[in-house]
This record gives sequence, structure tokens and C-alpha cells, in this order.
Amino acid sequence: METLSLSPHADHAPDRVSAVSASVIGLDRNWLRVRWRVADSAGVVVPPFAGKARADGLWQRTCFELFLRSPGSAAYVELNLSPSEEWAAYDFSGYRAGMAERAMPHSPDGTIRRGGNVLIFDASVPMAGLPPLPWDVGISAVIEEQGGTRSLWALRYGPGQADFHAPACFAARLAAPDGS
Repeated sequence: METLSLSPHADHAPDRVSAVSASVIGLDRNWLRVRWRVADSAGVVVPPFAGKARADGLWQRTCFELFLRSPGSAAYVELNLSPSEEWAAYDFSGYRAGMAERAMPHSPDGTIRRGGNVLIFDASVPMAGLPPLPWDVGISAVIEEQGGTRSLWALRYGPGQADFHAPACFAARLAAPDGS
């Protein structure tokens, strides 16, 4: 998958962050690896280290998110990945319906790096905890900046309020890699 540019929602614009992009940097039978890149990130608030643990409400601070569904299906998976190393995984039977914790064989990994005025967040998610490929994908981010600004970034939005669960947000397609 190529590098995808995320757009801020008009109602949740950034203060200083100028761009957020995401790309799948690895995909095999064991791992899905995704990288988010945040430009002009000097003022981004990174949640403090909390250790690998399942946690709710991660979207209230800087958090990186994936939404995965099988093409033609209403059911989907939501993954919330925090730079604190906390994470969450949920199943939905339809649009914001039937939410349940998704079992994962072990915790996803997350690594954050800062250099210059760029923040990079890399996440590795065990494929054994994800539905079979191919997927319609929604990639998003919540970016908290000093001063309390919280911007919302996604590939695409539906009409109205920012809602990463909206069907319009599943704007990319990811197929199984050749030879797998």
C-alpha cells in the first residue's frame, strides 16, 4: 500500500501539525506493520509510557487507529494504538453496533520516534488477531497538541461530524501479499 495522506476534519483542525500520513510497511502471515508520520510535531503531546496493556478511551489523547472490514461486510474491527504502548481491539457487527472486545493472541507493539520536527509511530499487529484478507481499511489518528488542541485525521469522512466508524472512512483496500 502506498503512503496515504490523511486529512484533518474541518471541525477538529490542528494547531501546528501540518500533515499526517500512513502506510503499511510490512504484511506477512504473522504481522501487519503500519507507520504513521506526523509533520510539524514539536507541540504534539505524547501519552506517557504505561506498558503493554489493553485500555479503553485511548482516542482521548494522541492515538493511532485502524479500522478493518471484509469487502461487502457490515462487520468490522477497530484497533486503537497508543504511543503509551496501551492498545485496544474491538469487534463491531455493524456501524457502531454490537461492540465487543476482540481477542488478540498477544499485545500489538508500538514504537514512537521523534527527529527534527517529525514524529513517527510504527505499530505491529499480530495477523492471528485479525480477520482474513482482503480488507477495506480506514486509517486515522487523533493528535493532541500542547494547549489542548485535539485534531482528528482520516483518509476520508462521511458528511457531518467526524466519525472514524462511518462507512465512507473505509477508503483503502489491502489485499494479501503475493505468495502468502
